[in-house]
Amino acid sequence: MTAIQPPHPSPENGLKADSLLVDRTGAVVTLTLNRPEAMNSFTVDLKEALRDTLASLESDRSCRAIVLAGAGGAFCGGQDLREHAAQLEKSTDLNTVQVHYNPIAQRLANMPKPVVAAVRGMAAGAGASLALLADFRIGGPKTSFLMAFANVGLAGDSGISWSLPRIVGHARAIELLLLAEQVRAERAYEIGMLTRLLEDDEQVLPAAQELAARLAAGPTVAYGAIKRELSIGDAGTLSDALAAEAQAQSICGATADHRAAVDAFLNKRKPTYEGR
Repeated sequence: MTAIQPPHPSPENGLKADSLLVDRTGAVVTLTLNRPEAMNSFTVDLKEALRDTLASLESDRSCRAIVLAGAGGAFCGGQDLREHAAQLEKSTDLNTVQVHYNPIAQRLANMPKPVVAAVRGMAAGAGASLALLADFRIGGPKTSFLMAFANVGLAGDSGISWSLPRIVGHARAIELLLLAEQVRAERAYEIGMLTRLLEDDEQVLPAAQELAARLAAGPTVAYGAIKRELSIGDAGTLSDALAAEAQAQSICGATADHRAAVDAFLNKRKPTYEGR
Protein backbone atom coordinates (compact mmCIF):
# COMPACT_ATOMS: atom_id res chain seq x y z
CA MET A 1 0.00 0.00 0.00
CA THR A 2 1.67 3.21 -1.10
CA ALA A 3 0.71 6.62 0.19
CA ILE A 4 0.01 9.51 -2.15
CA GLN A 5 -0.60 13.05 -1.05
CA PRO A 6 -3.76 15.08 -1.65
CA PRO A 7 -3.41 17.60 -4.47
CA HIS A 8 -1.36 20.69 -3.56
CA PRO A 9 -0.85 20.04 0.17
CA SER A 10 1.57 22.96 0.38
CA PRO A 11 1.74 25.56 3.15
CA GLU A 12 1.00 28.25 0.58
CA ASN A 13 -2.63 27.24 0.20
CA GLY A 14 -3.16 26.24 3.80
CA LEU A 15 -3.75 22.51 3.33
CA LYS A 16 -2.37 20.12 5.93
CA ALA A 17 -1.25 16.97 4.16
CA ASP A 18 -1.84 14.78 7.22
CA SER A 19 -5.51 15.74 7.74
CA LEU A 20 -6.45 13.42 4.88
CA LEU A 21 -4.56 10.20 4.24
CA VAL A 22 -4.68 8.99 0.65
CA ASP A 23 -3.58 5.40 0.02
CA ARG A 24 -3.61 3.46 -3.22
CA THR A 25 -3.75 -0.32 -3.46
CA GLY A 26 -4.03 -1.33 -7.08
CA ALA A 27 -7.02 0.49 -8.56
CA VAL A 28 -8.58 1.23 -5.14
CA VAL A 29 -7.92 4.57 -3.43
CA THR A 30 -8.69 4.81 0.30
CA LEU A 31 -9.34 8.29 1.68
CA THR A 32 -9.01 8.42 5.48
CA LEU A 33 -10.20 11.43 7.44
CA ASN A 34 -7.30 11.76 9.86
CA ARG A 35 -8.21 13.79 12.92
CA PRO A 36 -8.90 10.94 15.38
CA GLU A 37 -8.38 13.18 18.41
CA ALA A 38 -11.46 15.18 17.28
CA MET A 39 -13.59 12.33 15.85
CA ASN A 40 -12.28 13.29 12.39
CA SER A 41 -14.42 16.43 12.46
CA PHE A 42 -14.11 18.81 9.55
CA THR A 43 -11.78 21.78 9.69
CA VAL A 44 -11.23 24.04 6.69
CA ASP A 45 -7.97 22.17 5.98
CA LEU A 46 -9.68 18.78 5.92
CA LYS A 47 -12.63 20.00 3.86
CA GLU A 48 -10.34 21.53 1.25
CA ALA A 49 -8.15 18.43 1.13
CA LEU A 50 -11.16 16.12 0.64
CA ARG A 51 -12.82 18.40 -1.92
CA ASP A 52 -9.68 18.76 -4.03
CA THR A 53 -8.68 15.10 -3.79
CA LEU A 54 -12.12 13.93 -4.92
CA ALA A 55 -11.91 16.34 -7.86
CA SER A 56 -8.57 14.83 -8.82
CA LEU A 57 -9.79 11.23 -8.49
CA GLU A 58 -12.86 11.88 -10.61
CA SER A 59 -10.70 12.09 -13.75
CA ASP A 60 -7.97 9.68 -12.60
CA ARG A 61 -8.45 6.62 -14.80
CA SER A 62 -6.06 4.56 -12.67
CA CYS A 63 -8.51 4.91 -9.76
CA ARG A 64 -11.50 2.64 -10.33
CA ALA A 65 -13.05 2.58 -6.84
CA ILE A 66 -12.86 4.73 -3.71
CA VAL A 67 -13.10 3.87 -0.02
CA LEU A 68 -13.97 6.65 2.45
CA ALA A 69 -12.97 5.97 6.07
CA GLY A 70 -12.12 7.65 9.36
CA ALA A 71 -9.05 7.15 11.53
CA GLY A 72 -9.42 5.83 15.05
CA GLY A 73 -12.75 4.97 16.63
CA ALA A 74 -15.08 7.28 14.69
CA PHE A 75 -16.00 7.80 11.06
CA CYS A 76 -16.63 11.56 11.26
CA GLY A 77 -18.16 13.86 13.88
CA GLY A 78 -19.22 16.48 11.32
CA GLN A 79 -18.14 20.10 11.51
CA ASP A 80 -15.40 20.98 14.02
CA LEU A 81 -17.44 23.23 16.31
CA ARG A 82 -14.38 24.77 17.98
CA GLU A 83 -13.17 26.14 14.66
CA HIS A 84 -16.74 27.06 13.75
CA ALA A 85 -17.22 29.02 16.98
CA ALA A 86 -14.02 30.96 16.35
CA GLN A 87 -15.23 31.83 12.86
CA LEU A 88 -18.65 32.93 14.19
CA GLU A 89 -16.91 35.47 16.40
CA LYS A 90 -15.61 37.12 13.24
CA SER A 91 -18.76 36.84 11.12
CA THR A 92 -22.08 34.99 10.99
CA ASP A 93 -22.01 35.12 7.19
CA LEU A 94 -20.15 31.84 6.68
CA ASN A 95 -19.92 30.24 3.24
CA THR A 96 -18.46 26.82 4.04
CA VAL A 97 -21.57 25.04 2.71
CA GLN A 98 -21.19 26.63 -0.72
CA VAL A 99 -17.39 26.50 -0.81
CA HIS A 100 -16.73 23.13 0.85
CA TYR A 101 -19.65 20.86 1.68
CA ASN A 102 -21.66 21.29 -1.52
CA PRO A 103 -18.70 20.51 -3.84
CA ILE A 104 -17.73 17.49 -1.71
CA ALA A 105 -21.32 16.19 -1.79
CA GLN A 106 -21.55 16.71 -5.56
CA ARG A 107 -18.26 14.89 -6.14
CA LEU A 108 -19.29 11.91 -4.02
CA ALA A 109 -22.80 11.59 -5.44
CA ASN A 110 -21.70 12.01 -9.05
CA MET A 111 -18.42 10.09 -8.86
CA PRO A 112 -18.28 7.99 -12.06
CA LYS A 113 -16.85 5.04 -10.14
CA PRO A 114 -18.03 3.15 -7.04
CA VAL A 115 -17.62 4.70 -3.59
CA VAL A 116 -17.65 2.53 -0.44
CA ALA A 117 -17.89 4.10 3.03
CA ALA A 118 -16.24 2.21 5.89
CA VAL A 119 -18.43 3.59 8.70
CA ARG A 120 -16.71 2.47 11.87
CA GLY A 121 -18.02 4.29 14.95
CA MET A 122 -20.01 7.52 14.91
CA ALA A 123 -21.04 9.34 11.73
CA ALA A 124 -22.63 12.64 12.77
CA GLY A 125 -23.80 15.79 11.00
CA ALA A 126 -21.95 16.32 7.75
CA GLY A 127 -20.10 13.07 8.40
CA ALA A 128 -23.39 11.18 8.26
CA SER A 129 -24.46 13.16 5.20
CA LEU A 130 -21.35 12.25 3.25
CA ALA A 131 -21.45 8.60 4.29
CA LEU A 132 -25.01 8.37 2.97
CA LEU A 133 -23.84 9.63 -0.43
CA ALA A 134 -21.60 6.58 -0.85
CA ASP A 135 -22.86 3.71 -2.99
CA PHE A 136 -22.19 1.18 -0.21
CA ARG A 137 -21.89 1.67 3.56
CA ILE A 138 -20.29 -1.02 5.70
CA GLY A 139 -20.48 -0.86 9.50
CA GLY A 140 -19.89 -2.81 12.69
CA PRO A 141 -21.45 -3.09 16.17
CA LYS A 142 -20.23 0.37 17.25
CA THR A 143 -21.40 2.13 14.09
CA SER A 144 -24.04 4.80 14.62
CA PHE A 145 -25.53 7.76 12.78
CA LEU A 146 -26.64 11.08 14.25
CA MET A 147 -28.39 13.77 12.21
CA ALA A 148 -27.00 16.32 14.65
CA PHE A 149 -27.87 19.52 12.77
CA ALA A 150 -30.96 20.52 14.78
CA ASN A 151 -29.06 19.94 18.04
CA VAL A 152 -26.96 23.01 17.22
CA GLY A 153 -29.78 25.03 15.68
CA LEU A 154 -28.95 24.30 12.06
CA ALA A 155 -30.72 22.84 9.07
CA GLY A 156 -29.26 19.84 7.26
CA ASP A 157 -26.50 20.14 4.68
CA SER A 158 -24.02 18.13 2.60
CA GLY A 159 -26.84 16.52 0.62
CA ILE A 160 -28.75 15.03 3.57
CA SER A 161 -32.12 16.37 2.36
CA TRP A 162 -31.52 14.50 -0.93
CA SER A 163 -29.95 11.25 0.26
CA LEU A 164 -31.78 10.50 3.52
CA PRO A 165 -35.37 10.43 2.14
CA ARG A 166 -34.20 8.21 -0.73
CA ILE A 167 -32.76 5.72 1.73
CA VAL A 168 -35.24 5.73 4.61
CA GLY A 169 -38.33 7.48 3.21
CA HIS A 170 -39.68 10.98 3.78
CA ALA A 171 -41.47 10.37 7.09
CA ARG A 172 -38.50 8.69 8.74
CA ALA A 173 -36.16 11.38 7.39
CA ILE A 174 -38.29 14.01 9.14
CA GLU A 175 -38.05 12.00 12.37
CA LEU A 176 -34.29 11.54 12.17
CA LEU A 177 -33.56 15.17 11.31
CA LEU A 178 -35.97 16.87 13.73
CA LEU A 179 -35.49 14.61 16.75
CA ALA A 180 -31.75 14.23 16.07
CA GLU A 181 -31.51 10.97 17.99
CA GLN A 182 -28.70 8.47 17.58
CA VAL A 183 -29.37 5.56 15.22
CA ARG A 184 -27.38 2.53 16.33
CA ALA A 185 -25.93 -0.12 14.06
CA GLU A 186 -28.73 -2.71 13.97
CA ARG A 187 -31.41 -0.07 13.42
CA ALA A 188 -29.29 1.65 10.76
CA TYR A 189 -28.97 -1.67 8.93
CA GLU A 190 -32.73 -2.33 9.25
CA ILE A 191 -33.70 0.95 7.59
CA GLY A 192 -31.02 0.88 4.89
CA MET A 193 -28.50 3.38 6.22
CA LEU A 194 -25.97 0.53 6.28
CA THR A 195 -25.59 -1.78 3.30
CA ARG A 196 -23.78 -4.42 5.34
CA LEU A 197 -23.42 -4.90 9.10
CA LEU A 198 -20.44 -6.93 10.31
CA GLU A 199 -19.93 -8.58 13.69
CA ASP A 200 -16.45 -7.10 14.22
CA ASP A 201 -15.62 -3.39 14.03
CA GLU A 202 -12.02 -4.21 13.11
CA GLN A 203 -13.21 -5.84 9.90
CA VAL A 204 -15.13 -2.80 8.65
CA LEU A 205 -12.26 -1.19 6.73
CA PRO A 206 -10.85 -4.46 5.31
CA ALA A 207 -14.34 -5.49 4.17
CA ALA A 208 -14.90 -2.10 2.54
CA GLN A 209 -11.57 -2.35 0.73
CA GLU A 210 -12.32 -5.91 -0.37
CA LEU A 211 -15.66 -4.81 -1.81
CA ALA A 212 -14.01 -1.82 -3.51
CA ALA A 213 -11.39 -4.12 -5.06
CA ARG A 214 -14.15 -6.38 -6.40
CA LEU A 215 -15.91 -3.37 -7.91
CA ALA A 216 -12.67 -1.96 -9.31
CA ALA A 217 -12.19 -5.19 -11.27
CA GLY A 218 -15.64 -4.82 -12.84
CA PRO A 219 -17.07 -2.80 -15.75
CA THR A 220 -16.62 0.60 -14.11
CA VAL A 221 -17.91 2.57 -17.10
CA ALA A 222 -21.18 0.65 -16.77
CA TYR A 223 -21.21 1.22 -13.01
CA GLY A 224 -20.92 4.97 -13.53
CA ALA A 225 -23.71 4.86 -16.12
CA ILE A 226 -25.97 2.89 -13.75
CA LYS A 227 -25.39 5.49 -11.01
CA ARG A 228 -26.39 8.28 -13.41
CA GLU A 229 -29.48 6.36 -14.52
CA LEU A 230 -30.62 5.90 -10.93
CA SER A 231 -30.08 9.54 -10.00
CA ILE A 232 -32.33 10.55 -12.91
CA GLY A 233 -34.83 7.73 -12.49
CA ASP A 234 -35.29 8.44 -8.77
CA ALA A 235 -36.53 11.98 -9.35
CA GLY A 236 -37.65 12.10 -12.97
CA THR A 237 -40.45 10.79 -15.13
CA LEU A 238 -40.49 7.50 -17.01
CA SER A 239 -39.57 9.47 -20.14
CA ASP A 240 -36.58 10.96 -18.34
CA ALA A 241 -35.49 7.50 -17.24
CA LEU A 242 -35.87 5.99 -20.70
CA ALA A 243 -33.86 8.80 -22.26
CA ALA A 244 -31.11 8.36 -19.67
CA GLU A 245 -31.05 4.61 -20.28
CA ALA A 246 -30.81 5.05 -24.04
CA GLN A 247 -27.89 7.45 -23.64
CA ALA A 248 -26.16 5.15 -21.13
CA GLN A 249 -26.50 2.09 -23.36
CA SER A 250 -25.12 4.02 -26.31
CA ILE A 251 -22.02 4.86 -24.26
CA CYS A 252 -21.61 1.43 -22.66
CA GLY A 253 -22.29 -0.45 -25.88
CA ALA A 254 -19.26 1.20 -27.46
CA THR A 255 -16.84 0.24 -24.68
CA ALA A 256 -14.08 -2.34 -24.85
CA ASP A 257 -15.50 -3.81 -21.64
CA HIS A 258 -18.83 -4.60 -23.33
CA ARG A 259 -17.12 -6.25 -26.29
CA ALA A 260 -14.87 -8.25 -23.97
CA ALA A 261 -17.84 -9.41 -21.90
CA VAL A 262 -19.82 -10.54 -24.96
CA ASP A 263 -16.78 -12.37 -26.33
CA ALA A 264 -16.16 -14.02 -22.96
CA PHE A 265 -19.79 -15.14 -22.73
CA LEU A 266 -19.71 -16.68 -26.20
CA ASN A 267 -16.46 -18.46 -25.42
CA LYS A 268 -17.55 -19.58 -21.93
CA ARG A 269 -14.83 -17.79 -19.96
CA LYS A 270 -14.68 -15.04 -17.38
CA PRO A 271 -14.29 -11.51 -18.81
CA THR A 272 -11.48 -9.15 -17.87
CA TYR A 273 -12.57 -5.53 -17.57
CA GLU A 274 -10.31 -2.53 -18.12
CA GLY A 275 -12.70 0.32 -17.32
CA ARG A 276 -12.85 1.63 -20.88
